[in-house]
Amino acid sequence: MTKIIVVGAGPGGMFASYLLSKEGLDITLVEMGEDVAERIKHINNNGPSAGPNYIQGVGGSGTFSDGKINLNPEIGGNMLEFVSKNDAENLINYVDALFMKHGMDKKAEIHPKARELMRKAMRAGIKYIPIKQKHIGSDFLPKIVSGIKKELEDFGVKIMVKTKAKDILISNSKINGINIERNGKEEKLDADYIILAPGRAGSRWLLDLATKFKLTYYYSPLDIGIRVEVPNEVMEEITEINWDPKFHIRTKKYDDFIRTFCTNPSGFVITENYGKFVSVNGHSMKNKFSNNTNFAFLVRMHLTEPVENTTLYGESVCKLATTIGGGKAILQRLGDLKKGRRSTWERINNSYVEPTNKDVTPGDLSMALPARILEDLIEGLDMLAKIIPGVNEETTLLYGPEIKFKSIRLTVSKKMETKEITNLFTVGDGAGVSGGIVTAGITGLIAAREILMREGKKCEI
Repeated sequence: MTKIIVVGAGPGGMFASYLLSKEGLDITLVEMGEDVAERIKHINNNGPSAGPNYIQGVGGSGTFSDGKINLNPEIGGNMLEFVSKNDAENLINYVDALFMKHGMDKKAEIHPKARELMRKAMRAGIKYIPIKQKHIGSDFLPKIVSGIKKELEDFGVKIMVKTKAKDILISNSKINGINIERNGKEEKLDADYIILAPGRAGSRWLLDLATKFKLTYYYSPLDIGIRVEVPNEVMEEITEINWDPKFHIRTKKYDDFIRTFCTNPSGFVITENYGKFVSVNGHSMKNKFSNNTNFAFLVRMHLTEPVENTTLYGESVCKLATTIGGGKAILQRLGDLKKGRRSTWERINNSYVEPTNKDVTPGDLSMALPARILEDLIEGLDMLAKIIPGVNEETTLLYGPEIKFKSIRLTVSKKMETKEITNLFTVGDGAGVSGGIVTAGITGLIAAREILMREGKKCEI
């Protein structure tokens, strides 16, 4: 029987396994993190000290995100690079249907006021992208992930948690197996195909793998910035139109690209612990609410020679910020940043915006983030205030750093197969081909569909 190993149990790996397993193939899903229930336990008991459990484990880094489902092939990566628009819509519908099967809401429409908001944004020199969205909620998404995992097991997928993929094995430029480490012991698993879906937590491992086997790749741009927190009243007219509005901005001084990302009405700012450094993120829930709305405000950075490694660059910024924050993320009022002074708890407590994450260090973001990034962020918030009045007030809270690692992107075919090694596929955010739950799932489906075709099997999509 054909043996397929999928590395990484995020959306890319889970959706690939789901499609493949329905045709009776031998599927092993390897995940270095823990199962959903164990991840929840660690996070509930340890909060920001839960370490990698926030970003690795069954469900991937999105498991404890806000659970936004963007039903658009050009949001979270451009799927039209790999498939036609009609095919992209079919793949989106497949992802959507599986989420609905396990409890996600069915309705998703573009708000009638979206076009009016688009015109208002254009007058301010900003691009607004109206899209169909669904919001699962970080308190409900783990249940959906658990439901999909159970269905995979019912289909016969062998899921190996707390198992680290060490190395791939090739023969005559073709995959023939993988080395794994489990319970302190190494073993070899034979494989006819391997799908690598390492996620954000495994992006460094993928880089090491590419270097070892001389796979051609390039560094994806890095999104680096802050998490902005304001009272709900500031954002509610916008979030009533789109729960997670997508605004794209070009700064005048540097012509840099900035975007809003992962908006969380009545949400909470959280700390993500990567082990050697921390970063921030945000989420919102279905059954628990705050008085604030938060969103990521990110500058896209491209690096050229001699320093092209955006992953190491992003890590160095995070490590510096973590050092300055005494092991914690930094919190600063926008007014203090503009006046060139660090924030203190006294100044923050005198403001009318109460932070939802207090396990932070009041400080000065200018001591950690590059000057160009900060200038972009300040200019961008002032531009955004033309369509969202109040978003750039002195009391607006800024948490940092927030960084979205995309790592490297291997040179792959439109079927997600690597150029140098036959039957080796790379999918998902960690592989640089996607940037969100839906698009990661789509890339996994594309790879799985190609394997089914090669094996002469039927395919639902």
